[in-house]
Formats: sequence, C-alpha cells, structure tokens
Amino acid sequence: MSRPTSHKSSGGHERWLVSYADFITLLFAFFVVLYASSRADLKKQRQVSRAIDAAFHTLGLFPDSTRKPTDLKNVSAISRDEPVTPMNIVMGEDLLAPAKVKEDLDQVQKQLEKMLSNEIAAHTVSIQMSKDGLVISLREAGFFPSGSATPQPGSLPVLREIATVLGKTPYDLRIEGHTDNVPIHNIEFDSNWELSSARSIRITRVFLGTHDVLPEHLSAAGYGEYHPVATNDTATGRAENRRVDIVVMPRTRFNLAAPKVDTAKDAWRKISE
Repeated sequence: MSRPTSHKSSGGHERWLVSYADFITLLFAFFVVLYASSRADLKKQRQVSRAIDAAFHTLGLFPDSTRKPTDLKNVSAISRDEPVTPMNIVMGEDLLAPAKVKEDLDQVQKQLEKMLSNEIAAHTVSIQMSKDGLVISLREAGFFPSGSATPQPGSLPVLREIATVLGKTPYDLRIEGHTDNVPIHNIEFDSNWELSSARSIRITRVFLGTHDVLPEHLSAAGYGEYHPVATNDTATGRAENRRVDIVVMPRTRFNLAAPKVDTAKDAWRKISE
C-alpha cells in the first residue's frame, strides 16, 4: 500500500505581500491626514484674512478704489511658529499703518487748537493725546452752569464747530462726563453719576443735531468723580475735574458678520505709550 504524497503549499512564499499592502495602506492614510490638516490650516488663514480685511475696511484704511486683494497663495510661506496676525499676512502696499492714524489725529489736534485758541487761552478747553486717542476736555466753567447738564447758550457755537471738524474723520467719539468729589443733591440730580451722565448725553445730542457726526460713531458715558485728572483737595483741581471729555479714537467695535478683531486699538496703544 503506497503512502500518499505530501504537497507543500506554495502560498507561504507570498505572505509578505499582505504585510506590504498593509504598510502601503497606512502610508497612504498618513499622507491623506497630512493633506487634510494643511487644507484646514489654509481655511483658517483665509478666515483670519477676511476678518482682518473687514476690520481695516471699516476703519477706512482700505479705500475701495485702491485696495489690492490679499494674495492667499503666499500665506503658506508664513512660518508655522509665528501667529497669524495682520503683520504676517501679505497685504497691499496701500495699507495705512497705525502710525498714519496717529498722524491723522495730530492733524485734527492742530486744527482744533487753532480753531479753539481763545478757549484754550481761557483754560476752558484743553486738547492732548492719550493712550486711547485724542482727548478734547471741555471744562464746566466754559460750558455748563454749576450743577446743571444744560450747555450754556454761548457754548453751543463752539460745540457745533468741534462736531463739524470731528465729523470729517472716520473715528469713534466717546463723550465722557466727569465731576469732582463734592456730593450733589438738587432738584435735577441725586448724585454725581447722574450729573456726569446727563452732561455727556447732552453733548452727544448737540453733536447729533449738527448732522455732521454719524450716530454709529458716538457713545456717551458718565464716570462721576472716579476718573480725576487733578487733586480734589483744591478749588483749582476740582475745577479741572469738572469736565466733559471728547475722546477721538480708532474704531474698536465692528458690526460685521466676520469675527471681531481688536488689532487697531492694540496697535494705537503701542504707538501712544
């Protein structure tokens, strides 16, 4: 009786193909993930670029007729170790730097100082640059009766002239009311908070009445006695603290669908410090 002949399977010599196929599949998946990640970064960069464009356009820093589109093909050249900021992204040469904003405010300051030279000499108006922007301080002595929020009739032409000049700028105007620390209680107001707020609102109404200042550029605030510029221990210091400040500043809020950015405000603070 003959023994059956054994046949060795030839499939064992080809098992390496299975491991090789698995390796190729994993390598392909790895490169797919890398590609998808790079596309996601580009999408985020586009979103940031659109937000920055919208922000500076609102500031008036990109005139519609001269603005050059951002070359997003060059965005990939940005180092991944650096944050994506307006200074990293390639933009047109017509971009007005924050230094240009300061230059604009310097020009406004010179124009107002010339126009209000009499009031400045009488110490009823002072104009100076601050960390927030250009500040025009209107002292109570030249614009309001004591304890009242109604502007003196003789001050209205001055207020309208200021509104005309500031209305030609693209910047925000924050009207701030301030008082000294002497408590007030009269038929109109129970506290310095109310008096300072009422004064800022009345100046805002005068500005709106000229139709030179856009309403969306205006805001009013009352700070009471809590932001003095001089000591309250002397009559002279208290007189300086009773004031309404008009702060001319780069826009910081954007009523846009794009994400909000605060780069203009930050840049202005760095320049003014």
